[in-house]
Amino acid sequence: MTTMKTSLLALFFLWGTTALAQSANYVPNEPVVLRLPSHPEHASRQPMGEIHYLTEAGYGYTYAQGERPLWDVASVSNPVPLGDVARMLRKQHENARKANIVWNN
Repeated sequence: MTTMKTSLLALFFLWGTTALAQSANYVPNEPVVLRLPSHPEHASRQPMGEIHYLTEAGYGYTYAQGERPLWDVASVSNPVPLGDVARMLRKQHENARKANIVWNN
């Protein structure tokens, strides 16, 4: 009996909401024209602006302490060709120690 009451209550609730949804007029029928703002003087010629400093005191000197980057002090050496590096790595791989245990599944 209670399942019948809950199903009827749900059915009446569904019917009521559909009736209200059909009678409500929330969406206007008139179209809305989209007007984008234009800025005609945005790209026109203007005088230069004033100088704005980012520091508090205005113009000052900057002092930094630390290590110098490598490209300031290192000399440029002759790079090793990629083929030579590949051959050297292949020889190292051949001479490397191999595993003693071989698993066969």
